[in-house]
Amino acid sequence: MNGRLASMGRSALAVARRAAAFGRRRTVAFGELWQRSLQFRVTTSTLALSSAVVFVLGVVLQNQIVERLLDTKERAAIAQLHVAVRTAENELMGDAGQGDTLRNRLSNALKALTSSSVATQDVENSAAAGAFEPVLVAGDPSDTDRDLIYAGPIENVPGGVMSYAENNQVARQYHTQGSTYLVVGAPVTTATRPIQLYLLFPMTTEQNTVATVQNTLLVGSAFLLVLLAVITNMVTRQVVLPVRRAAAAAEGFADGDLDRRLDVTGEDDLAKLALSYNDMAASIQEQIRRLEEFGQLQRRFTSDVSHELRTPLTTVRMAADVLYASREQFPSGLARSSELLVDELDRLESLLRDLLEISRLDAGVEELAAESADIRPVVHRAVEQVKVIAGTTGSEIVLELPEEEVTAEFDTRRVERILRNLLANAVDHGEGHPVRLRLAADEHAVAISVRDYGVGLRQGEAELVFNRFWRADPSRNRRTGGTGLGLAISHEDARLHGGWLEAWGEPGHGSCFRLTLPRVAGDGLEHSPIPLPPDPPQTETARQEQQEESIGAHASTDVAAAQEDAR
Repeated sequence: MNGRLASMGRSALAVARRAAAFGRRRTVAFGELWQRSLQFRVTTSTLALSSAVVFVLGVVLQNQIVERLLDTKERAAIAQLHVAVRTAENELMGDAGQGDTLRNRLSNALKALTSSSVATQDVENSAAAGAFEPVLVAGDPSDTDRDLIYAGPIENVPGGVMSYAENNQVARQYHTQGSTYLVVGAPVTTATRPIQLYLLFPMTTEQNTVATVQNTLLVGSAFLLVLLAVITNMVTRQVVLPVRRAAAAAEGFADGDLDRRLDVTGEDDLAKLALSYNDMAASIQEQIRRLEEFGQLQRRFTSDVSHELRTPLTTVRMAADVLYASREQFPSGLARSSELLVDELDRLESLLRDLLEISRLDAGVEELAAESADIRPVVHRAVEQVKVIAGTTGSEIVLELPEEEVTAEFDTRRVERILRNLLANAVDHGEGHPVRLRLAADEHAVAISVRDYGVGLRQGEAELVFNRFWRADPSRNRRTGGTGLGLAISHEDARLHGGWLEAWGEPGHGSCFRLTLPRVAGDGLEHSPIPLPPDPPQTETARQEQQEESIGAHASTDVAAAQEDAR
């Protein structure tokens, strides 16, 4: 028995859980539809407000109708009571007698009261009050020592009405005894002993009338609400459909369909909106066409100039190399000039290479030579290329690489160039502090972050660092002598891999650049194995101090070793 009860309890719990899950799904679906559809929101809101208005109006109308019915019923019943009292007084005038004689006279009076001649003396009030059942009671109902002599259904007369009637007052009360009655009572004053007359008016007709009114209001309200919902939906649809068409046209325009336009019908506000949209689309299309032409001219100019400069630059390079090789034979001023000439030619050649690379990227002719390889050797090569610059500035490059291989499909040349640019930029802006390079990977992506603790980036500059020729501080004395195109080219290289190159920085806390590449070329990225922003500034500062202490410890060890060797 207990097992059966436990099984029933588990079944009931499972049913409750399914019902709760279904309710949650319906709630979520309703919320999504509410957020997504303006037509649904307007229709639902109008229906809800209309339901509240119809409900209040229905309650007020029902109360008014019921009050009018009861008021009319009561006034007609009181008028009918007065007529019946006069009839009873005529029938019971004089000595009413005792016992059976009194009971017989009360019965005869009841017959007189129910006769058609008495009931129709006041035709208007008789019709309004309806049929009634008379009750005659002789004696004092509060006197329990004597038996009451009565005629008629006295069990349907409530005690409250009797207490009023025996005190020579006209009383009325609604009473339910199987059926609902309006009971009115008054004393018969011409008799030689206390006699009360009660009329019982059934409320069946009024109840049927109220029920009919309620049903009519319910059906009418439901029909009205459905009609309002249909009308609201139709009216809203007339406004929403043009808006939806405009949204679809705007989406198509944003996706590159620049010839997409809206149909203009009529002269109303929606037609003016469509006309304004078409004018705006035409203007934007013309501006885009002009910008494309200008961009093409700019890219062609950059490419042509870069190519044309290569020949004279080669000649100048040859002459400069000859002068540089013979600088020991020149006076000191001329020798220094030859050295400066070679340095600036190196920068000019680097600038030309970057300009040619940018022009090829802009033209879309660059191809990705991706192959599966371990990315750690690429990191080491990039570090070796900037180690001289790092030594000049006093910045140590700290590597955090996993011990196992980190393989991915990538273009070795481009990734090495990205890391070289990021490391050179970190060293240049690191103000002599250590630069930390971290490599992490998961099953979908590989990420490399380059963190420095230098001047950092101000708010909004993290999105500007990848612009061409942009500098955080143009007046600052740069050590690396970059061309201003390195980060822009790195950003395009990351995009060719289908990856991300992002930046973060805070003034006084340094900056961090994060490169994220998919493990398989062409796969989409959803997350990065390395967080950005990096650790909180306090944690970063503590790590930086720890690294500096480590560097000092290594330096002390090296000095001690050198002294030992000297001994």
